[in-house]
Amino acid sequence: MESSSTVKADTLAFRQVGLALLLASLSLGSVANEERVPLPDMGNSADNYLSDLEEREYARALLMQMRAYEVLLDDPLISLYFEDMGFRLVANSDKPEKTFTFVVLDEPRVNAFAAPGGVVALHSGLILAAEDESEVAGVLAHEIAHITQLHIYRTLQNAQGMTIPIVLGMLAIALAGGGSGEAITGALMGGQAMAQQTYINFTRANEVEADRIGITTLSLAGYDPVGMADFFERLNRITRVGGEGPPEFLRTHPVNVNRIAEAKNRAANMPAPETSDGKEFFLAQARLRALVEDKPDDAVAWFRNELRNPGATERALANRYGLAIALQRKLEFDEAETLLRELLDQDPERLAYQLQMASLQVETGRADEALEQLADLNSAFPGNHAITMAYSAALLKDGEAERAATASTVLRKQILRQKEDPAMYELYARASSIAGDEVRASEAMAEAYFRRGDVKEAIQQLEMLSRRDDLDYYQRARVTARLDEMRLIIGEFGETEEESS
Repeated sequence: MESSSTVKADTLAFRQVGLALLLASLSLGSVANEERVPLPDMGNSADNYLSDLEEREYARALLMQMRAYEVLLDDPLISLYFEDMGFRLVANSDKPEKTFTFVVLDEPRVNAFAAPGGVVALHSGLILAAEDESEVAGVLAHEIAHITQLHIYRTLQNAQGMTIPIVLGMLAIALAGGGSGEAITGALMGGQAMAQQTYINFTRANEVEADRIGITTLSLAGYDPVGMADFFERLNRITRVGGEGPPEFLRTHPVNVNRIAEAKNRAANMPAPETSDGKEFFLAQARLRALVEDKPDDAVAWFRNELRNPGATERALANRYGLAIALQRKLEFDEAETLLRELLDQDPERLAYQLQMASLQVETGRADEALEQLADLNSAFPGNHAITMAYSAALLKDGEAERAATASTVLRKQILRQKEDPAMYELYARASSIAGDEVRASEAMAEAYFRRGDVKEAIQQLEMLSRRDDLDYYQRARVTARLDEMRLIIGEFGETEEESS
């Protein structure tokens, strides 16, 4: 599926089997026996910065780790909204040319973090705790500043021989919610404590600079510059009233009254931009709440309670949208459809409403109703990932070969634009299989496994495919080339061919 020219880049992301083993034992003890993709070696020299290529591959490997441990939230609508927010901020930062990757983690703690390679992650708990988009944008601007000002690499320099433990500790802090709490806490006690202390020292030394630069970025990007200080202040206030320990964000980003006051004063001296009504944020926030709640009943109860209280129109509309999603998850389709139709009557062009209605129609056996609308959307907005995924899923609902062939064509085009989404490769595999192209189906499943961090399973898929005697010359060449690339990656682990097969 990928050109052999990517092999050098791929292997950069998978060096050092020792690091892979250390990562498994330090940061994710409850699942350490599973095969996972290691992060690249950050080096043992204090001044060994990553090259641009290594940064990109570090980011790619980190995303694969997150998917492997099922903490990355890959909902296209939610991901796209916060990616757009992040890149809007980057475009107005002091280093707009720098490469960034923005993700949302399905993690209820109120936290966010920046990692080497330009990865910035928001925990779902932080997004749900925010009152408006400027607060979340303030957190993103702050984390972007940590990266553009090289705070992470300066910390690694100061740590000297502690380079790898610090990086592992940062990842452990970010991903600790991805497994059973007590088991992981025990596994982290030895390695994380030392690494986290250095990381906390780093944040205390650089927080004010990240505030200063982040607030400027916030204002230039058209967000309320006071959003960052408001969020810090509200978290502090909630902590005091509740009498509990501070949320994770305040532990990794310690604030005090003076720092909040300085941030407010700095924001007051910024030009007041014309901000949006926040509707898109409230919709993304409501969708997130409806999807991450383990029990749909709890989400339904939350939205119903919120809708009893009068509030801003935009927030109320978003809560009705969230309630419709939660009701659909609860299989209460009639009420969900009534809500969606009312929302569409008021705002018929709103993509979030259109896609949710199409999802409901497909789920209730009315794929034909959804397909006409989705086909029009796909034509009007080619390349939109949320539309592509919804349209392809609808085409595959009834298992018809002709529709599957259409889905295969749509997905093949999207793969050229969005190579890293394993769910898209899984859809492509299903489409190819229904359409009768088992070779493409097996290749696509191998790519899905690869992007979820299971390189061995990906290799096994391609090895089984390579043993078929009905491959034509081009198919065999394509499979063999990709298999060689993946074997080279396994070789970088330090494993033998026998172990990997």
